[in-house]
Amino acid sequence: MNLRIALTVISLAGLLVACKSKKTNELLMNKKWRVYDVQIPPESPISNTQYIQAEDLKRTYYKDAYYQFLDNNVFVATIAGKADTGKYYILSNGAMLSVTAKNGDRRVENLVTITKLTEDNFDMKVTSTDFQFILCTKREK
Repeated sequence: MNLRIALTVISLAGLLVACKSKKTNELLMNKKWRVYDVQIPPESPISNTQYIQAEDLKRTYYKDAYYQFLDNNVFVATIAGKADTGKYYILSNGAMLSVTAKNGDRRVENLVTITKLTEDNFDMKVTSTDFQFILCTKREK
């Protein structure tokens, strides 16, 4: 009897994980997510260097940047009109993304933490050199 209860709980937990990952994928898929802001995570100790770097990234590198998540786990990043493709994988019950090279090689993996995801907004925490930033994106219609 205890084994049956344990198996039921494990099955339900697995189903919930799969549902949350599926929902994350549905929200991300086939949309153009344009970067509109670069913020410092609220839990980070703020330094002048980090603040300056966030503002600089917003005005330069991410000025014309957007991301797309397509079928077959294809990820497209377009920065200043130049597109680069890779693969993405949903991890941690839909709370994190793994972004890799086209061939899926995890030696060049970037982990992205999803901080907000709705139909129209996708905010992600990324690491850039010495600091973490939140890239705030909006769905482009």
